[in-house]
Amino acid sequence: MTDFKDRERAEEAHFALEEETAFRIAARRNKLLGEWAAGLMKLTPEETDAYRKAVVQADFEESGDEDVVRKLLGDLTAAQASVSESDIRMKLEELTIEARRQLLGGV
Repeated sequence: MTDFKDRERAEEAHFALEEETAFRIAARRNKLLGEWAAGLMKLTPEETDAYRKAVVQADFEESGDEDVVRKLLGDLTAAQASVSESDIRMKLEELTIEARRQLLGGV
């Protein structure tokens, strides 16, 4: 019985670690995405820092990436940056890979 409980605890710990890693990757990706969008909107360094944080916060509105895409699309459209929703989604995928590389050292 102890082996089963040990295995169960190990699986729960592994799941928790995977969830934490996924959260950290998404937060890093959103920060990078905010920096990219801030560059397109020609924000100052101070505004860029605040915008990166705002993009990370936007991801807490609902599960998935739709809240982040919606925020970026709205902000970029308001700033008259010529970026489409598909451009944002492609950048999101690209920066997910980059965030994973940064956090996990290329694994």
